[in-house]
Amino acid sequence: MYGNIWKKRDRKEIKQAMSEHVRVLKQYFGYDSFREGQEELVESILAGQDTFGIMPTGAGKSICFQVPALMMQGITLVVSPLISLMKDQVEGLNQAGVHAAYLNSSLTMGQYRKALGYAKEGRYKIIYVAPERLVTEAFLDFAMQADISMLVVDEAHCVSQWGQDFRPSYLKIVEFIEKLPVRPVISAFTATATKEVRDDIIDILLLRNPKVVTTGFDRPNLYFAVQSPKDKYASMKNFLELHPNQSGIIYCLTRKYVEEVYKRLKEDGFSVTKYHAGLLDEERKVNQEDFIYSRAGIMVATNAFGMGIDKSDVRFVIHYNMPKNMESYYQEAGRAGRDGEAAECILLYAGQDVVTNQFFIDNNKDNQELDEISRKLVMERDRERLRKMTFYCFTNECLRDYALRYFGEYGSNYCGNCSNCLTQFENVDVTETARGIIGCVESSNQRFGTNLIIDTLHGARTVKIRSYRMDKNPYYGELSKVPLYRLRQVMNHLQLYGYLRVTDDQYAIVKLTEKSGAVLDGKEKVMMKLAKEQVHQAKAKTKHYRKEVVAGFSKEEFTEQEERLFEKLRALRTEIAGEEKVPPYIVFSDKTLVHMCMVKPETKEDMLTVSGVGEFKYEKYGERFLKCVREGQV
Repeated sequence: MYGNIWKKRDRKEIKQAMSEHVRVLKQYFGYDSFREGQEELVESILAGQDTFGIMPTGAGKSICFQVPALMMQGITLVVSPLISLMKDQVEGLNQAGVHAAYLNSSLTMGQYRKALGYAKEGRYKIIYVAPERLVTEAFLDFAMQADISMLVVDEAHCVSQWGQDFRPSYLKIVEFIEKLPVRPVISAFTATATKEVRDDIIDILLLRNPKVVTTGFDRPNLYFAVQSPKDKYASMKNFLELHPNQSGIIYCLTRKYVEEVYKRLKEDGFSVTKYHAGLLDEERKVNQEDFIYSRAGIMVATNAFGMGIDKSDVRFVIHYNMPKNMESYYQEAGRAGRDGEAAECILLYAGQDVVTNQFFIDNNKDNQELDEISRKLVMERDRERLRKMTFYCFTNECLRDYALRYFGEYGSNYCGNCSNCLTQFENVDVTETARGIIGCVESSNQRFGTNLIIDTLHGARTVKIRSYRMDKNPYYGELSKVPLYRLRQVMNHLQLYGYLRVTDDQYAIVKLTEKSGAVLDGKEKVMMKLAKEQVHQAKAKTKHYRKEVVAGFSKEEFTEQEERLFEKLRALRTEIAGEEKVPPYIVFSDKTLVHMCMVKPETKEDMLTVSGVGEFKYEKYGERFLKCVREGQV
């Protein structure tokens, strides 16, 4: 009735086991209660039901399968896509007193055999494994004899070819499950997935009547902003100078951009490192560890960096270029503020970003093993995603609401914590400009792209205008007095709200829609929100959020004595991290240190009331931190 895990247990035993999950949470992870959605997912797994959790980055997905894994009688296998993700998770579990291991290509053959041998002896409760390892002879030999209670599919969107990060190796998961003598409980987790991708995950993994829990995609502690500066580097440098000694990630579209930005920041005296696929493995490893261990404050990287990096004190994520889709952007931006404290997500947009992303889509090598029809469908879907990502950069509506609507959530269109909500707008009638744009598209027989239409309306005298005889078009020069940036704003507005559309092919031709005629015929006005003036002060908003939302856990409310104590605790944490050879946040997160400063524990009982301090960690570090607290109050 409750799956093979529970076949020898009655209802009373199940109820008792499920009442223990809060104790396990506190004992190993140091938390007194679960966050939203976590307990529901834990109880579903403990009841032997297939389970699917969709939770934003930083919402604590790992707890949802790690707690039941510790309570189940057998082994839990966690299928994970990246080495860095596995390493980080296993390191954290071992620090919490949980025996865990990973099996992937980073191990030598000798290390792999040794780890597999220990796994056969039952030394590990949780084993992380790369998907391509599942169906190898050695691993199958182990799996056929092992008591596997649960199989977890982490980053589950990788299984769907409609997802933003499809990995064909994930299709081996179902093949592996079918080979097992007894089917374990299957659980799947992802941070970013549209409804279509969610349905695809359930179908591909053959989940049986799964319990699906979606906690929502909103991260209220994150401030979102889009900027289109003339000089990206100068704008970014100004931001970094206003946020000294803070940890952050700068994402770039290409290796070339990473190298350029890294070099300039280094020359300007910033504590910075870099990460991209063109570096040697050892250099990538060292650079990643420099960032995780806080030896370097800023990481400049391509999207190859970050999945599974649970560095809780990242205070900002800057996208130096626009990503290719909203899924990637929201996941990468979500690496800021994982501790729940205020953080900033800034996107620096330029038109060239669209061109670069379009090139990547047209030359995508990842989908070569798909058949031609599927490959073209994926390409069309990728172009549509790129278009919606571009609209995000142009919308004057609430940025948070735009992102949430993309994932199927609908709010009030005002969050009070994004650049658009904190900018004063006015409604402007742009009907005449819109009519000129639509008329030019119609009179040119819908044959050209955005740039040529705008150049025609502005009366440009380029070779292209003359070669296509657009200087003879009846709308040539009609909007010459309208600034180019305003023409582009209105053009984007018309596309965003369906008055025009752009084709999916590589030439991106502007076409009319059913709504175009009403504007041309004077039957419909086009109103557009346009900025009056900038009133946002990012730092002031950040402080407001810290004081009002993160009550009781905010460093902003520290007294001078508490500030000094916090720095002493951080120094002790760094010292212990060096001794243990782990990142500082693995010892205790900043949030735990902040709570420690407020509780000012004097005894073991006091210390165990601090969020993030469990029994195992107290035994390892508790007395040293108690001593530090006592000395810090003298």
